Amino acid sequence: MSEAELTKEERILRMMKRVLTDVAKDTAPHPGLRHPLSANTVQGIRECLALISAREQELAREHGRSMNARPRFIDEPRAETVVPLDVNSMKRGLKKGDE
Repeated sequence: MSEAELTKEERILRMMKRVLTDVAKDTAPHPGLRHPLSANTVQGIRECLALISAREQELAREHGRSMNARPRFIDEPRAETVVPLDVNSMKRGLKKGDE
């Protein structure tokens, strides 16, 4: 879904989620080191992300959008198989069988 299709609130929530997760990634310590953020701050970030996710789900339901969209890797096998059909050859095959 493009940014233009989202409401202002949805764009704000998406940006807040992105910034909060970037802060978490940027401040993640190496193994064995103490986290630079306090435990209260880390818990606050978790709670904010949970609230943002809950509101995103509410807005998606209100607008009739599905929240099932998931990213796919290029090499990930697809459940569906596309079979190209040549309609002209199928028609010729039917005509020969009818004669």
